[in-house]
Parts: sequence; C-alpha cells; structure tokens
Amino acid sequence: MSKDREEFSTEIVQRGVENSGPNAGFLSFSVKVKPRLPDFLSSVNLKYVKLGYGYLISHRLYLLLAPPLLAAFIARIGKFTWQDLYEKYGFIEILFISGLLGLMLYFYIDLTPGSTYLLDFSCFRPSDECKISKAEFIELAKKSGNFNDTAIEFQERVLKKSGIGDETYLPKRVFHPGYRNSLNDGRQEVSMVMFGAIKDLLAATKVKPKDIRILIVNCGILNTTPSLSSMIVNHFKLRHDIHSFNLGGMGCAAGITAIDLAKDLLDAYPRTYALVVSTEAVSSTWYSGNDIGMLLPNCFFRMGAAAIMLSNFHLDRWCAKYELKQLVRTHKGMNNRSYKSIHQREDSEGRKGISVSKDVIEVGGHALKANITTLGPLVLPVSEQLHFFTNLIFKKRKTKPYIPDYKLAFEHMCILATSKKVLDEIQKNLELTEEYMEASRKTLERFGNTSSSSIWYELAYLELNSRIKRGDRVCQIALGAGFMCNSVVWKALRNVGRPKQSPWIEDDS
Repeated sequence: MSKDREEFSTEIVQRGVENSGPNAGFLSFSVKVKPRLPDFLSSVNLKYVKLGYGYLISHRLYLLLAPPLLAAFIARIGKFTWQDLYEKYGFIEILFISGLLGLMLYFYIDLTPGSTYLLDFSCFRPSDECKISKAEFIELAKKSGNFNDTAIEFQERVLKKSGIGDETYLPKRVFHPGYRNSLNDGRQEVSMVMFGAIKDLLAATKVKPKDIRILIVNCGILNTTPSLSSMIVNHFKLRHDIHSFNLGGMGCAAGITAIDLAKDLLDAYPRTYALVVSTEAVSSTWYSGNDIGMLLPNCFFRMGAAAIMLSNFHLDRWCAKYELKQLVRTHKGMNNRSYKSIHQREDSEGRKGISVSKDVIEVGGHALKANITTLGPLVLPVSEQLHFFTNLIFKKRKTKPYIPDYKLAFEHMCILATSKKVLDEIQKNLELTEEYMEASRKTLERFGNTSSSSIWYELAYLELNSRIKRGDRVCQIALGAGFMCNSVVWKALRNVGRPKQSPWIEDDS
C-alpha cells in the first residue's frame, strides 16, 4: 500500500456551490488522483547497480590489466643491458623479440577503444515568420475550425501550465481548415531545419562533405522514400560510399541512440568523421482532431534540428570541444504499460496523431530511475560508491538506502525539455539545484520541446553563457517512446567560449 501511495499525488479541487439536491447551497469538492514519478529515494533496484558495474568492468578491463603487466615487463627488462642481450641472443633472435614486442604493442593499441570526439554542433533557429505565442496559438486553433470547444479549452489549459514561452516556432500551415499532414509538408519542414543546421556546422568545423564517412539521421514520425539521410546525401553531395542510416519511430530519445550508433561505427572505422542529425517534423506530428489523449503533442512539440560532428582522429583532441565518456541506454519495451504509453494511432475519424497515456509520467520515472542507477557506477566518485554500498549492506531494514549525490558526478545537466511538470518532478527526485535545471527550463521556454534535438539547444545555452570549463562533465538525458531513457556524458576538453553561431543569439536586425 505504501508503494502505491508513493506513485500517486492527490489534488483537492473546489467544484463550486451545489444548485440542487440534498447539498444545495453548500460548497462541493472533488479529489483528483494523478500519477507521478516514483520516489527515487525509496528504493534501489540492485539489478541496475550490477549492470552498471558490469559495463565498468567490461569497458575498463584493459585499464586494470595494463598497469601490472607493464610494471612486470619493465621490472624484468630493467635487469638486462644491451651487452647481456648480445651475449645471450643472436641478432636474429633479438630482431624476433623486438618484432614480437612491437606486434603485442600494436594489438594492444588496436584493441583499446579509441576516443570519440565532438568537434562541434549546430542548432537551427527558424525564421521569425514561424514564431508563435501561446495566445496566437489558441487564436489560430479557433479560426481553423479543426477543434471543438473542449479541445480548445484543453490546449489552452495545457499551454498555460506548460512552461513554454511566446517565441517558439511552428509551421502555421497546420492551422489551415481541414489540415491533414502530408509528405510534402514534412519534406519542406525537415529540409529547412536539417539543411540549415548542417550548413552552419560545416562552416564552423571546416569539414568538407566528401570527408564525412558516416551519416546518421533520426526523426520519429516522418519517414520518407527516399530516406531523410538520402535527402542530405543528395543536397550536400556526400561521398558515394558513405555509411548512412535513418532511425525512425524512436521518439525524443533517438538522438542519443544515434550518438551510440555513431560511436560504434567510429570504433570500426578509424580516422573517420561522423555526422549525426536529430530532428522531428512538427507538421507530421500535428493532430487536427478532438481526442484529448492525442492533443498534448500539439501543445509541446516545436520546430528544430541539431547537427553534430563526431571524429575519432587522434589529433582532433586538440581542436574538439568534448570527448564522449559514457553512454547508457535503457529500454522498458518489454513492459506493456511502458510500450503503450506513447504511440501513434488514428482516432475514430481516421485522423493520425500521437497518443499519450496517463501512465507516461510514472513510466518515464521508472525508466529514468533504472538509467541513472546503471550510470552511477560509471560516473560517481569512489567515495560516494563506498558510502552507498556501506549503507546498503549495514542499513537497518526500515530505513531508506543512501542514494548517491549525482551532482558530484556532473557539473552540468541537459534534461530533455518535455514540460514544466516533468522537469519539476525530475528536479525534486534527483535533488537538483536550479542551476542544474536552468538550461532545460530556458530551452523549454524559448524553443519548446524540439524532440531529440532539445538536449543540444540546452548545451548551446550553456556555451552561450560561458558555463563550460575545461574538465567539466555534461550529462544529457532524454526519454522517448518505446519506452526508453538514454543518457550520455561528455567531458569538456577546453574552455568553451561564446560561439559565433548559436540559436540563442538574436539577429542584429
């Protein structure tokens, strides 16, 4: 029973004065029970703790074995002089031993995972013609004739509490009477945002299109033939042997999934550039019906795209902004509630849209909890981990386990800008300060939820305000349909100053 109480919140609502019946003339009240994020501090699933340490051991085994082996080798070799070698071994034997040692060194370097560097990234800001305020949103929705009064009131109420400001961007054609999303509208929108972001990125990195060997594009709803990745190959005339991938249907968490795929490919292909593009077509996610469960995406999703340039060139360490340190992906799709919490469907009139379940906050909370529990052993200081295990082993049965302070693991956090309510719950459960939440809240206010690219607008905000210093660790966390929660940790390789190009920099005009 106590567990159930932790996963729900209650709200007492005054309904007004009863006009009839036995309670006429008296105030009446109702109690609303709403799902909320699970209390992260109430329990710890050791399955995810062990999973995190499994990653740590498998990824760092070579670091644990190399020092003692190297020390033993040096201690052994140190006893010999060149004269001893010549006296005991012939020239051919010395050449063979040298070759064997060289081969061992080559295999060690080859088997050691190389670093993945983030050279730079770019986020697209649409033109002011697409800018829309909350008041204009409701006014256009009313004029469109696509929504009944109940749907209008619902969207107005959600926007009021959303945390979204009055300068976000939408393709206003979605408000046309009888609007039905089309491939042509989707192509026009993604062409504008993707090509704009990539153009700025190529200018900033000076990387030539022919030098890009890997291309990964993620967009949740819009999947065309030819693919979005093919559109980019055609527009920028990328090389004919490029390894291109198009990820669809994976929601807001797909951006980090794309980074993970890019890292794996960079490990397989040395001396390579990888371009990752994350976007969503708002005109394809737009719903013009009156099903309340399908109207939430209208209120939160906004136009945007991010382009990221990754490299595994060793020399790029001196010019890159960040180095990828850890990446953890958590998938809850085996659970039916999680699987069905966000899905695309048609309403009774055949209008397509994204349906969001009432369980989505609770489902997202469990996915987030599992993800950060797995991430903990990879990023937390040893002192925090020792404190955690000591408390776990010797704690009394009725006391809550000690939860590590994740603020000691990261200097900055970029949490997907979904909604004000979700950000409030995450801040509360992870015990984060306003400073850690600032980038997410500011991005939600200025750009809305730009889906998988949202975490990059947040990092751009931190860079604009010169928050990133050399050695700082930045954690990006994204949740998406499936249900998934993904996280990635970057380490700043230098002080990142105010960029020349940023979606946060207003035009002089």
